[in-house]
Amino acid sequence: MKKLIAPIILAAALALTGCGGASTAPSGAAESQAAQVAPKAPDLTGDWKQSNPNSEKSYQQATITADTITVEWVSDGGNTTSIYWVGTFVAPTEGGKAHTWTSQRDKAATDNALMASSDETKEFKFEGDTISYKVSALGTTTTVNLKKK
Repeated sequence: MKKLIAPIILAAALALTGCGGASTAPSGAAESQAAQVAPKAPDLTGDWKQSNPNSEKSYQQATITADTITVEWVSDGGNTTSIYWVGTFVAPTEGGKAHTWTSQRDKAATDNALMASSDETKEFKFEGDTISYKVSALGTTTTVNLKKK
């Protein structure tokens, strides 16, 4: 009888602990919980407006598509727009972290635009709910902050 009980107890103990330790969660449950906890990558596509303008009638606005960011100067309270930047956009792949990308200027879209930046690249940073970047004009550099409309 003792020979029969020992293997049953050993089998029961192994079945309860399993190969990976003392976890009693079904396989995949921990992975599912991790996926629910991981922050989703933000969707930056859409229209953005400068949140720190010097004037309510003159500011910058941007439109982001799947792979392009277009930034415009806005004046006359919105009646006049001028291209400042058209370049590549790299969407964030992770949530909960600051996202920085280097945009490559679209020369065909900006070469004939009088108010456009002539920089080959521009650094953009998304953090919290704000996209920020540096703008230089007439010897002055400022940081523009955009918020989604």
